[in-house]
Amino acid sequence: MQKSTSRFGVLNWDDLRYFLEVARTQRASAAARRLNVDHTTVARRVRELEAALGTILFDKSRVDGFTLTTDGQRLLRHADAVESAVHAASEQFAGTTQSLSGHIRIGSTEGFGCFFLAPQIARFAAVHDGLSIDMLPVPHFVSLSKREADMAITLERPERGQYVFTKLCDYRLRLYGTRDYFERRGPIRSVADLRHHPFIDYVADLAFSHELLYLNRTIPNVTASLRSTSVIAQYHAALQGNALAILPCFMATPNTTLVPILPDKIVVTRHFWLSSREDVRKLRRIVTLWDYLRAVADANRTLLMGESGEMAYVEP
Repeated sequence: MQKSTSRFGVLNWDDLRYFLEVARTQRASAAARRLNVDHTTVARRVRELEAALGTILFDKSRVDGFTLTTDGQRLLRHADAVESAVHAASEQFAGTTQSLSGHIRIGSTEGFGCFFLAPQIARFAAVHDGLSIDMLPVPHFVSLSKREADMAITLERPERGQYVFTKLCDYRLRLYGTRDYFERRGPIRSVADLRHHPFIDYVADLAFSHELLYLNRTIPNVTASLRSTSVIAQYHAALQGNALAILPCFMATPNTTLVPILPDKIVVTRHFWLSSREDVRKLRRIVTLWDYLRAVADANRTLLMGESGEMAYVEP
C-alpha cells in the first residue's frame, strides 16, 4: 500500500500515532508509556515526522514539554480524524467481543467533573483498562469543534455544529452556610433577612456562562463580599463559615458542615447536556461511556436534586 502524500512530504498512520500521543500528553516519556516504547524512540519519531513534513510541529521546553505549534494544531485535526476512522474500521470488523481500547477525552464543568464525574469515571476506567481517558473538569467551555474533547458535559445545549447531544440530567442549587455561621449570626427566617449577610459569588464579567449568574436573579438586593471564577473555590470559601454561597446540591449536601438556607424558597434548577462530535459518536468506546454516564446520572437523581447526600454507583 502506498503512503499518502501531502504538499510537505510523506505521511503514514504509524507516524501519526506517535504524534497524537505526544500532542495529548505533552511529554515524550508519557507518550512512550502509552505506546510501550522507549521515550527516545518517541522523540526520534517526532523529529522524523517533522523532517518529512518540512515543518515544526512542537515547541519543546523543559518546563512546558511539547506544545503544539500552529502547524501542529492543523495536523492534529487531521490525525484525530484518521484515528477515528481507523478505530471505526477496526471495530466494524472485530465485532463486539473485543475489549474496549483507544483514547477518550471528556470535558465537563468544574464542579460536576470533580465532585461527581471523577469517582464515576474512575470505576469505568478500572473495568475498561484498555482505554486511555482524559478528564477535563474546567471552569470554561471545552470546544468539541476544535477537537479539545470527544465528549462534553455542559450547562447549555449546543446550538450549532456537527454534534449529537442529549439532556443528561437536571440538578439543583441551594443557598448554603455553615452551622457555625448560624450559631454566630442567628437564624434566617425570610428572604428579606438575607440583605444583611455576606455572600460568595462568581466574577460576573469572567463567568463563562450566563447560567452561572443566579445570585442576583435569585436573591435581589444582595452583594458579594468575595467572588471567584471557580465553584470549587466558592465551596471551600463557604466552608470557612464567614459568608453564604449558592452551590450545587451534589457538592454541598454530602458535607454535613453545610446547611441549606430557606430550601423551599431559594432553589435553582439547571440542566447538564451530554454531547459528542458526530464523527466519533458511533465508536464503541464512546457509545459505552455515553450509556454509562446516562445510567449513573439516572441512578443519582436524588443526589443531583438535593434529596440525598449519598452517591450511587452502577456496574460499568
